[in-house]
Amino acid sequence: MTGAAHAGVLVDLDGARAPRTMALRFSWREAAGMRGFGELEQAIMDVVWASVAPLTVREVLEKLNRDRPQQLAYNTVQTVMEILHRKGWLSRAKEGRAFRYQATKDREEYAASLIDQVWATGADRTATLVRLFDELDEAEVDELRTALAARRDGSRS
Repeated sequence: MTGAAHAGVLVDLDGARAPRTMALRFSWREAAGMRGFGELEQAIMDVVWASVAPLTVREVLEKLNRDRPQQLAYNTVQTVMEILHRKGWLSRAKEGRAFRYQATKDREEYAASLIDQVWATGADRTATLVRLFDELDEAEVDELRTALAARRDGSRS
């Protein structure tokens, strides 16, 4: 789907409008050559981020397969976790015959890395931020104001 998001709709090159839910299918990252996690990588990282302790592949697999009609294979999850380890998103420590994995970066660092990729495209930072801020509710705007005030005053939270 080619087009531009504008005022909550996607406008195709031929001028047709689609609802915002359709706009979510348009990947700005793909269009701009950016790369985030794939679907399974994201699901694995969500499980790892939600855990307070390092996890084995088997533990991650069990959590992933709880809500899946099509069960994932152990080797599939193991391979993707190894890829995430090589990419630097997971660390691992040997425990018996298995490895225990934990995240090396938090979810916010991941989101920030995606935004860094947007900045690298030469996008207008202010215009991009205004569009992001338009999606925030009042409580989130208040949190942002507090964080910006703290940053201005010299303390980062």
